[in-house]
Amino acid sequence: MSTTETASDIATVSLAQPLGSIADALGESFSEFGFAVVRDHGIDESLIARAEAASKAFFALPDEVKRSYKIEGGGGARGYTPFGTEKAKDAEVFDLKEFWHVGRSLPPGHPLAEFMAPNVWPDEVADFEAVMSELYAAFETAGRRVLEAIAIHLGLTRDFFDATVEDGNSVMRLLHYPPLGEEAPEGAIRAAAHGDINTITLLLGAEEAGLELLDRSGKWRAIDVPEGALVINVGDMLERLTNGRLRSTTHRVVNPRGEGARRSRYSMPFFLHFRPDYLIEPLDSCVADDETAPAPITAHDFLQQRLREINLA
Repeated sequence: MSTTETASDIATVSLAQPLGSIADALGESFSEFGFAVVRDHGIDESLIARAEAASKAFFALPDEVKRSYKIEGGGGARGYTPFGTEKAKDAEVFDLKEFWHVGRSLPPGHPLAEFMAPNVWPDEVADFEAVMSELYAAFETAGRRVLEAIAIHLGLTRDFFDATVEDGNSVMRLLHYPPLGEEAPEGAIRAAAHGDINTITLLLGAEEAGLELLDRSGKWRAIDVPEGALVINVGDMLERLTNGRLRSTTHRVVNPRGEGARRSRYSMPFFLHFRPDYLIEPLDSCVADDETAPAPITAHDFLQQRLREINLA
């Protein structure tokens, strides 16, 4: 395998700019790399700091306490998923990580409630529910703004994605990659090569080296992220909707070397999803006359299909 290079030509844009002025830079970066970096995303620094502190406090709890929040039969959609559970599609060994999932809270009787389990919250961490609920909402606001820019780039109405993601099955993941131990399985890395299932992913906490994408030539390229910026990537659902015009790119988190291997890594990705009942049908404008578009499928059915492939359903 060739030496990893830095993907310096990935777009870095300010979300505080008028969206029309950044839409094509974002769209072209998503088309070529499946990734872009966003500054001035509007998620408050103090909120991020509080969420990071609460996340670290949870992962520092005794293993038996954390495991009490693992929901059997839940596919990892809510609560705690222990170290050594999730593995990438087609991977031989499990990823070196543990995580907590926060999903959308729907009122009783909501028509989509059957698709989204209630959240669970750890009693041991003060303000965990309040802080994570606030961060979830802030992620969603930033994500909708990115989707609006994507709509402009695709020549759609600016509000095209609003109805597609209203009450969507979005999930916020609090990730902990523990220090690497001698017991790590041969060949295991923090997150093996994979693509994301959802519409777009917004990632906080990618400043530390390790996140890499696979470019069109088959070369791994490191993503250099300014302090506090969001890394945005296209998921499989958006790739399907655009018939591959916007790419869901394979990416991974590699193990650090030297001192970095002896400390934990934390990050917080937000997997923004379509509504479960949204029919993902390729846009007419993204299907050429000589192309065959993939068959329509609901977002829920697509999600379940992919979760089975990664050992979570």
